[in-house]
Amino acid sequence: MSGIKPGDAFPEGIKFSYVPYNPESDSITSCGIPIDYDASKEFSDKKVVLFAVPGAFTPSCSVRHLPGYIEKYSALKEKGVDIVAVIAMNDAFVMDAWRKANGVKGDGIIFLADPGIAFSKKIGWTKGPERTGRYALIIDHGKIVYAENEPGGDVTVSSAEAVLAKL
Repeated sequence: MSGIKPGDAFPEGIKFSYVPYNPESDSITSCGIPIDYDASKEFSDKKVVLFAVPGAFTPSCSVRHLPGYIEKYSALKEKGVDIVAVIAMNDAFVMDAWRKANGVKGDGIIFLADPGIAFSKKIGWTKGPERTGRYALIIDHGKIVYAENEPGGDVTVSSAEAVLAKL
């Protein structure tokens, strides 16, 4: 598959890895246990915003991309979004630490690891051979309704504002 476009079905068999939120291990120095997240199953009957960043704790991702989704989380939920998730090439432990460092708790944004950037490779949206690309998808009950891959190094078509405008 090269790219993904509106009208496509979200691919089958997509699994990410993550550490589920647990208030008892919410300290930045605590480690939860990573588990699989079956995105194909979880996204099949929900409205989902999935955005991807090249890496957790990196400048553009931490300063310009993620903060918009944290700030606009309530507005996304008001538009009927059930799940807001971010993926990156980092492992589940790093993604969970990034969640904690950004103060995201409870049923907020889900921080998912894209092991081996398998999903990003599958849709052809990577940044070089080893990083997840910067992109955003809106998935409505298993169907892609918005799919934009950043054309350059900035945060434009994958920003929370761009996604909100398409909901």
